Amino acid sequence: MSDDVPTILATSGGIGPGSRTRFAFTPLGHYAVELAGVSGRAPRVCFLATASGDNPAVITWLYEAAMLAGWHASHLTSFGMPNLPDPAAHLLEQDVVWVMGGSVAGLLALWRLHGYDLALRSAWEAGVVLSGISAGSLCWHVGGTTDSFGPELRAVRDGLGLVPFSNSVHHDVEEQRRPLFNGLVAGGELPTGYATDDGVGLVYRGTDLAEVVSEEDGKAAYRVEPDGSGGVIETRLEPRRLD
Repeated sequence: MSDDVPTILATSGGIGPGSRTRFAFTPLGHYAVELAGVSGRAPRVCFLATASGDNPAVITWLYEAAMLAGWHASHLTSFGMPNLPDPAAHLLEQDVVWVMGGSVAGLLALWRLHGYDLALRSAWEAGVVLSGISAGSLCWHVGGTTDSFGPELRAVRDGLGLVPFSNSVHHDVEEQRRPLFNGLVAGGELPTGYATDDGVGLVYRGTDLAEVVSEEDGKAAYRVEPDGSGGVIETRLEPRRLD
């Protein structure tokens, strides 16, 4: 653990297909490690693939991607029991926690069942960088939009709430996201929040949005807030392009 400021990088990116492996970390994934400020040793990155049912193949692919990146990888599972005797202590030893996508509703239920929600909050408060893609972005917020319940997107309102905002991911590529998110915020069902196009990440320092970054050209984030008359104000936030 290297960063002394609670930090979250919530993304709609960070990992993609590898040339020789199933996954490879892209600039947003590498930026999560950069935010941890590690020097002189391999960064310690713990993977949580809870949202994909702790799929052993996904975990293997993440280890392969970490090996290519030069990271020291570990993982924490929930099915059918935690794989570590003291998950909270293990998380505190990490530089970065990376959460994969999938069912955010299932992820939140299992994390609370095993106390990972409290352990992750403690790690965040201690300076471990929390990051991830899709469900691994939504989970840190108050709530957002999810396909956890089926192809028709629905609201999720019981996120960990480490930051006091709502979140929408894949905002430019999934046609249901924008209208549902805007409607939920307009109606007061979700608080003011931030949405990300694919390839864009939100950097929170403490509970404040500090930076918007992107690994793709032409993409953006959006602040969505009620306009006081039943609609929303959607403000485009231009990101800093990562190399």
